[in-house]
Amino acid sequence: MEAVELIRRRVEWCEAAGVEILCCPEAVLGGLADYAARPAAFAMDVESGQLRAMLAPLASDTVTTILGFTEISAGQLYNSAAVFHRGAIAGVYRKLHPAIRKSVYRAGDRMPVFTVGGLTFGIVICYDSNFPEPARLMASQGATALFIPTNNGLPLERADVSGDARKADIARARENSVWVIRSDVAGRTADLMSYGSSGIVDSEGRVLQSARRLTEDLLVAELDPAPREQRREQAA
Repeated sequence: MEAVELIRRRVEWCEAAGVEILCCPEAVLGGLADYAARPAAFAMDVESGQLRAMLAPLASDTVTTILGFTEISAGQLYNSAAVFHRGAIAGVYRKLHPAIRKSVYRAGDRMPVFTVGGLTFGIVICYDSNFPEPARLMASQGATALFIPTNNGLPLERADVSGDARKADIARARENSVWVIRSDVAGRTADLMSYGSSGIVDSEGRVLQSARRLTEDLLVAELDPAPREQRREQAA
């Protein structure tokens, strides 16, 4: 609930500033189950309404929030991201590649797109962004933006991966003519560190904003929701 309260304050800021979509990091609710003594302790069920009830304080008429959480479904855990729109769960994306080596999470197998207002977008979670295919399929379904909830908390000796993350963002943007918005954790715990790879890349692969290293930050940009074919016609 501490995380929900923090996000609620961000939602209120977005309402005042006219921001329509707020993207939070991977596993912002409860943390990554791979690091938990009891992996299912913070898992939430979507179909029963449990997640919606948890997110009720974030309901807004103007701000849609993308939140990472541990989902439990039919006894299986998934690393998921929910689209919370006007007090309801508009959809869920499940991470396709839960970990490089071993994870308590089961792999997802769907690549949906979502539409909020005039923007159609896809979601991939962290490591998924290294693979071209999900973004390509989402773009083929009309997505003009790709949100990437991320949790790059890693052991100190391999924690500085922000450069690699940005290269992936630029590649996905250029390949598909989509905006790429990444939201990462930042800071350190006793065992882990994240320099923070949050950033916004436009549909031509230009980096518009990057978060400050090791520091909580909030990045804002105005996205052009028009499909790439329409943007090309307008340019011509």
